[in-house]
Amino acid sequence: MTRYLATITAAAALFAATSANAQSDYPNKPVKVVVTVPAGGGVDTVTRLVAERLRNVLGQPFVVENKGGAGGNIAADAVFQSPPDGYTLMASQPAPITTNVVLYKNLSFDPTAFEPVAIMSSAPNVLLVKGDFPAKTAQEFIAYVKANPGKLNYASQGPGTTSHLTAELFNKMTGAKLQHVPYKGTGPALNDLVAGHVDLIFMQYEAAIKLHEGGRARILAATTEKRIPALPDIPTMGELGLKDFISDTWNAISAPPKTPPAIITKLNTAVNHMMQTPELQEQYKKMGLQVGGGTPQDMAKIVKADTARWGEVIKEANIPQL
Repeated sequence: MTRYLATITAAAALFAATSANAQSDYPNKPVKVVVTVPAGGGVDTVTRLVAERLRNVLGQPFVVENKGGAGGNIAADAVFQSPPDGYTLMASQPAPITTNVVLYKNLSFDPTAFEPVAIMSSAPNVLLVKGDFPAKTAQEFIAYVKANPGKLNYASQGPGTTSHLTAELFNKMTGAKLQHVPYKGTGPALNDLVAGHVDLIFMQYEAAIKLHEGGRARILAATTEKRIPALPDIPTMGELGLKDFISDTWNAISAPPKTPPAIITKLNTAVNHMMQTPELQEQYKKMGLQVGGGTPQDMAKIVKADTARWGEVIKEANIPQL
């Protein structure tokens, strides 16, 4: 028995030493970053910027893989089931780690069990309408919507996403009856908006601004507390009489449950380092993004707060579980 215990103890010590070495030289091979939306969406764009710089900081490729669908659940499940060794990460919009736990009946993963790494970016949302929408101003838009109950539809990036819940908040606060048309990400939703198949979308600023500037769609209002500096003539929802109508979005990196703290810290430190570089800050500025960063604990607080805030919207709007 003594010899058996000694063997077990030695094996455990060897495993611990091997594990510690694996963590200390992390990463020593390419890292896969699974994005929860198809290519072309806001979180996809940000992830590719961050992945490129993670490679420069940590010395290994960070390979982006898109797994859109089911409000981010397909990607989230794939990452959740991956080994917690830091070589598979998730880049997501809020939904997979916040509201999906309220919106979906049977998730195959536990959103609260993901290890927060860092917020990559945050951005204001705007009201974007198709190019030939009859209303030309935000005031005209609200009047038109109220005069045509049930006749207008809005796109979203998928059930439970910020674009979906922001529109439902608008319905609740105005008494409107906009009809929901969900898509599998930002790209497909915007394609149909430009084509005129849907009337509007509440969308992150950086994904909307080029369409607005090119005349292919129009931004009518911002869902921020103050006007967006780059759009000084566009009013906020608050200015239109919708007090406390605030909606923003963020993109974050998460790791599978039980990923070692040393790996989380190394990733978080690398993200914070790149957020301080003038080059990335300038790119973010051009895209209308705010830099991310902060500690994993900071991200955890944001996730918890958004889960509570938007979970309440889901319940009050009587959005059925999927």
